Amino acid sequence: MTSATEDRVAALVEAARRAGADAADAVYYRSESTQVQVRLGLLEDVQRSDGEEIGLRVFVGQRSASVSSSSLSDDAIAALVERAVAMAREAPEDPFTGLAPPELLLSGVAPEIDGDDGDDPAPDRLRALALAAEEAARGVAGVTNSEGAGASAGRTSMALATSTGFARGFSSTGYGLSASVIGGEGAAMQRDYGYHSSRHLADLEAPEQIGRRAGERTVARLNPGKLASGAMPVIFDPRVGSSLIGHLAGAVTGSAIARKTSFLLGKLGEQVFARGLHLRDDPHRPRGLRSRAFDGEGLPTRAIDLIDDGVLTTWLLDSASARQLGMAPTGHATRGGAGAPGAGTSNLYLDRGEVSVDELIADIKLGLFVTELIGQGVNMVTGDYSRGASGFAIRDGKLAEPVAEMTVAGNLADMFLNMSVADDLVFRRAHDVPTIRIDGMTVAGA
Repeated sequence: MTSATEDRVAALVEAARRAGADAADAVYYRSESTQVQVRLGLLEDVQRSDGEEIGLRVFVGQRSASVSSSSLSDDAIAALVERAVAMAREAPEDPFTGLAPPELLLSGVAPEIDGDDGDDPAPDRLRALALAAEEAARGVAGVTNSEGAGASAGRTSMALATSTGFARGFSSTGYGLSASVIGGEGAAMQRDYGYHSSRHLADLEAPEQIGRRAGERTVARLNPGKLASGAMPVIFDPRVGSSLIGHLAGAVTGSAIARKTSFLLGKLGEQVFARGLHLRDDPHRPRGLRSRAFDGEGLPTRAIDLIDDGVLTTWLLDSASARQLGMAPTGHATRGGAGAPGAGTSNLYLDRGEVSVDELIADIKLGLFVTELIGQGVNMVTGDYSRGASGFAIRDGKLAEPVAEMTVAGNLADMFLNMSVADDLVFRRAHDVPTIRIDGMTVAGA
């Protein structure tokens, strides 16, 4: 991030103060990306985007307003400032609004997160990666068609300034590679995919591995059946199990607690996961997909166990929700180009267990191994959980035939307390988990 960009947002804040704002903060984003799509060995599409946005939040007493613009001309910025201050003067008062406490802002040297590799691969390089991934997927016996493969590269630059003296920024790169293929014919067709993303291009998984995984997953799903309905253990593959900790993260945000719209309301300091489980948020992981040295309000970030030995230790608080709850902000504020900050996690992961996947399922006489979830049947107020699922039957401790058109149901509060995990944690996503087992879920099938 150049100092010129930091100077730009700092100057915008000063302009807001001169226009009558008591306090202000400004945020700047620039995103550049290239995407290449291929199908059946031929180039289908190439896209290039380059955009920037600036957002301004101003405070007049306990009134606030937020505006944003994708035009950064002098006239547009002047209009942005005038409009923001005028809107704030007409806004309702909010006793909890305001900038983060200045004494809590990041100072000194920021942690190095190594988020930008300095690369900008040309479209032909991305095309070669996508073609290699699709070729490997189509080479798996039983694959009959392709939905295509894609490769992407991008860079995001961000800067934040506040009227309390904070002005910093950073840039990060991101790369992705995917392939999706079809197996079988007619009504018996099945599809699956392989995907990987990384901050550094050198860390991106080989296209042959991604493609081969997509093809093998697809073929393994052919000719699915159904399980008889009943209560049984359900195993979540890591690529779908990560959604479970996403539900937990949403339930512990300060806004959800302040509005009393969380099934975990009143559970701070209590056991909400099974004993022995640890859920950690690590914003300083080198090259992590959501690593960051400071949050959306300029507070320093730090690694923290949201769940420590099964016990819920904290809410995720931006400054506004912290004031509403009579607590201190936790460095989890998130910020887009427009609007007030919210709260969220960085690199969130459920720590590994001590048994292998084979050992995790060895005692299951009949169960379900879920590799895909469908639908959004999660009630964050009550914790009720019901989603479509497909995957594989577990019979006598072993993976058996593929199954589809199943439903798995329970309540997240009970599911978390009955959760156990394998030792196969790998850092691949923003939310990472090992293979998860939850006993006593309701499965509806045949």
